[in-house]
Amino acid sequence: MYTIYGRPYCGWCERAKDLLSSDNIEYKYIDIYEDNKSLAFIKESGYKTVPQIFEGDKHIGGYNELEIHLMHFNGS
Repeated sequence: MYTIYGRPYCGWCERAKDLLSSDNIEYKYIDIYEDNKSLAFIKESGYKTVPQIFEGDKHIGGYNELEIHLMHFNGS
């Protein structure tokens, strides 16, 4: 399962959700402005931007890294 940490009005967050949805990949979206624990996790981890995307416990990165990850996953 993928997890997307994002915030409102984030175009890259929306694109990440759309990309996963278009491939029928299940994901959970967490708005870091509504979840203080997740906001603290992002800050403590040193991430400066959103989205931050994980597959399980594995950090994928942002949108561009997700695209590359999915290309490898799909065998492209």
